[in-house]
Amino acid sequence: MSSENALAELRLTTRADHDRIENILRLTEPMAMERYAAVLGGFDAFLRAWEPRIHAALPERLQGWFRARRRGGFASADVEWLRTVAEVEPAPLSAHLAATLPLGDLAEVLGSMYAIEDSALGGRVIAPHLKRTLGLGQGRGASYFHGFGGQTAAMWSNFRVLASLEIGESSRSTVRACQSARRTFAALIDLFMPLAPPAEPVAARADAPQRIAPALLVAFGADAPASPQPPPSDDMQIDLVVDDEETEGDTVLELPLDELELDDQDEGSGDTVRMQL
Repeated sequence: MSSENALAELRLTTRADHDRIENILRLTEPMAMERYAAVLGGFDAFLRAWEPRIHAALPERLQGWFRARRRGGFASADVEWLRTVAEVEPAPLSAHLAATLPLGDLAEVLGSMYAIEDSALGGRVIAPHLKRTLGLGQGRGASYFHGFGGQTAAMWSNFRVLASLEIGESSRSTVRACQSARRTFAALIDLFMPLAPPAEPVAARADAPQRIAPALLVAFGADAPASPQPPPSDDMQIDLVVDDEETEGDTVLELPLDELELDDQDEGSGDTVRMQL
């Protein structure tokens, strides 16, 4: 497995998670300032717990590289601007899972970073939308999504190169990086789930009314109001053929159905019932 394949695996493995968090946040749709403030408050809470853990888990040779790309300070500045200038208090969201993500080796650290770095790319679309719809911008409540501005794409490429080299060609490291990325996305999904759109109600399926054959209703006395009832059986007759070699022709005995009573010994004997005349 080549190092480039490791990044391809990360992308494929987390595609569904990426789509799900986008569907929850809906940051390119119109929203009230209060909802936007809740989103910023969630990112601020997550990064306050996550960034120090990532920094501590990285080898010393990579800590300076990571410090130069931290964005938690942008989110904190946005939350403060919303409180003091826009006078909007973010609704509290719990980022408890950020403090429990496993970061035992470099592959897991880079996998977790992949989830956050991937989300930064969306800022190139989200920031102009926030400016048009809410009048927000860099230094005015949207610094987090503005990020590093024109340097965002270059910083993403830099991360890809470094992650590819550090994860290397090891299948085990690639798997651990993918698992860590998915756990990080899952933590973000759990964090922002209170902001998810309500689930659309599923229309109840109307079952077709059960129809019972009239003959079964007569035989077993089944009660099925939705089924057409058979006509009363008072006038129903059954023709019984009696074979008698001494009689010319066939003798037919006609009895009303409700007067025909069979002994237990005759049950199940066949379609023709012999009657003694």
